[in-house]
Amino acid sequence: MSRSTHRKREDLAPRALSARARHYLPFATGGLQSLLQYRSTFVTTGITAAAGAAVTVFLWRAVYAGTPPGGGPGGFTSESITTYLLVAQVLQILHANRVDDEVAAEVYRGDVAVMLVRPVSYPVVRFFACLPVVAANAVLVGVPVLGLFALIVPLTVPRPVDALLFLVSTALSVLLAFLVNLLTGMTGFVTTNTWGVRMVKQSVVAFFAGQLVPLALMPGPLAALASALPFRGMVDGPLTLLLGRYGGAAGAADVLARQTGWVAGLTLLGGVLWRASLNRLEVLGG
Repeated sequence: MSRSTHRKREDLAPRALSARARHYLPFATGGLQSLLQYRSTFVTTGITAAAGAAVTVFLWRAVYAGTPPGGGPGGFTSESITTYLLVAQVLQILHANRVDDEVAAEVYRGDVAVMLVRPVSYPVVRFFACLPVVAANAVLVGVPVLGLFALIVPLTVPRPVDALLFLVSTALSVLLAFLVNLLTGMTGFVTTNTWGVRMVKQSVVAFFAGQLVPLALMPGPLAALASALPFRGMVDGPLTLLLGRYGGAAGAADVLARQTGWVAGLTLLGGVLWRASLNRLEVLGG
């Protein structure tokens, strides 16, 4: 193979990826247009999130009131536990991408069958459609809630390197949330009503992700179980990096590697289950 031919093929690869990405951009645009039709939802979500954060934050601040400079249970100070729980609430807002609701609804109505005749991947379509939801929740709900509480209670200011690691970890946590919600929605292929499944998922994720109680405060065996599950990478992992509780470069690399591994594993699992679901859909459809 000549060098010029090899270069042409290298040039074609990015173009092919760009062309494929353009197929999915209309779905992101459609998701944004759908959001603009329900602007009051952000007000409701913001009020609910602020109320939930207030209950959690002030409860734990009472527990940690008067702790010594070295920190109380789990090595947290009043400021660090407040930061942990407040940012955990913001991360939960980012993870509320509605993918599980929408996939389950489309499977129930049969709309998912329409995607089979389009030259696109349905899971990728759902990912692009949820991006505006994540961005809007971050800007219109997460940032205002964080700013409000920053004016009310003292928070821990992260080091620049910790903030950067947190941003990378947060991006991975959003991917994990998408995959978990996608798998939850896909249970609609085997059960008529997914409401119960989604409620159980929400409770399990909130607990084992560290949203309700930091993993550092859990009993040893329970903390070990939570650390072994993918949900830790959705909340506790990013917050471990934000608060500098990762024990050096090796500890930070371990947190990010676990998140990356679970993203890859759940992507593979989602692909396998999606193909199995297609076979089931084709059989039921005749």
